Amino acid sequence: MKYTSLEISKIIDGKLEGDKNIIINSISEIENGKKGDICFLANSKYEHFLYTTKASVIIIDNELKLKKSLKSTIIRVKDPYLSLSKISKRFEEKENIRILISEKSYISKSAKIGINCYIGPFVFIGDNVTIGDNTKIYANCNIEENVTVGKDSILYAGVKIYKNCKIGNKNIIHCGAVLGADGFGFAPIENSNYNKIHQIGNVITYSDVEIGANTTIDRATLGSTIINKGVKLDNLIQIGHNVEIGENTVIAGLVGIAGSTKIGKNCMIGGSSGIAGHLKIGNNVRIAGNSGVGSNIKNDSTIQGPYAFNQKDYLRSYVYFKQLPKILKRLESLIKKGQT
Repeated sequence: MKYTSLEISKIIDGKLEGDKNIIINSISEIENGKKGDICFLANSKYEHFLYTTKASVIIIDNELKLKKSLKSTIIRVKDPYLSLSKISKRFEEKENIRILISEKSYISKSAKIGINCYIGPFVFIGDNVTIGDNTKIYANCNIEENVTVGKDSILYAGVKIYKNCKIGNKNIIHCGAVLGADGFGFAPIENSNYNKIHQIGNVITYSDVEIGANTTIDRATLGSTIINKGVKLDNLIQIGHNVEIGENTVIAGLVGIAGSTKIGKNCMIGGSSGIAGHLKIGNNVRIAGNSGVGSNIKNDSTIQGPYAFNQKDYLRSYVYFKQLPKILKRLESLIKKGQT
């Protein structure tokens, strides 16, 4: 798992300034860099570490003007953060080269396993499951009958995929995630009791989806809960039955989305937000963290608040809200003076 500085500069299409033969074997934070490390600078508030880090190679912005000479070799790029993602992918790919089917796993005779797959110990793979080529399934995963997992995907330890679900190519599903559990559907009956509505749909994820640890995605009542291409989900997210999330939408941790809500493409949803059911969220919507969404949102909107509305209006209102004690005190003073 080693690269030369020249090899790295070619991977990220950067301009190398310094020694082209330096051997790099790990990635580090700029403040903790040591010999043999590569690090990056994407935030100006860390710039002072440029001149003190012991990292062998530093990735910096094309336009950055150095205040003094550096001991490290540098690679100039258009976007250091994007370059980091490319390099980290290369390092992780080398670490994840595993081709093995553990003798301690259970694989149904009717299952179809692609070439170059890794299946760890205590994995359960049920009837009529299909696993695509180059896919890795780590220990204690449970994949029920009629599930399809695409090519080049990774299921980390403890992932549970319920029956009939379809996982796309190049998916990454982190530890403890559950896809296809029953949606929350109950019909009220007499005596304040409830009759379960059986959930007979499934979950479908398309290509390049990443799902964080302990995130849960419920199966549809009928039809499918759909996670479209390029969606990125953080840890501890709850997605209800029949929800659809549009392409390239990103959702931070602790978000809850109630059943049958449709979210558009290229949205960004901040952490700890809650979205009510049966809503339509447009494309390119930004929802600030800790917001509550209870109504449809138009395309290209940015919203915020406990009952979220236009972010600029919310921030103006919040200024007045913080001034309420002063306003009330002044009002009481005026009342005492008989001026109201």
